[in-house]
Amino acid sequence: MSKKEISLATVKEHNKPEDLWVIIEDKVYDVTKFLNEHPGGEDSLIEVAGRDGTRGFQMAGHSSEAREIMVKYYIGDLAASDIKKKCPISDQITDQVDATNASNEPAATKQCCILH
Repeated sequence: MSKKEISLATVKEHNKPEDLWVIIEDKVYDVTKFLNEHPGGEDSLIEVAGRDGTRGFQMAGHSSEAREIMVKYYIGDLAASDIKKKCPISDQITDQVDATNASNEPAATKQCCILH
């Protein structure tokens, strides 16, 4: 049985500790009952209440066990119409030299879109 699609507008309505939904990798989770159990503390979940917490989730380096725990809080997928098309972003600085850069420092990689 597949879960329903949930709009971003609906997720945004669930932004309080007593009713807290988050988006992780385009999946929606109701973590209200997990708030007190979260090993990283309540604040890290409250900070992304009603929003996309993918970046923070990935940066924290959650274990496979954490991903298994998430399954029971999964309530649906973010609506296809609300999924932003994401451009690939390189984490490395390029070796290219900016023609206008007299110091010959490597040019920083440019991001093509904002992820939040």
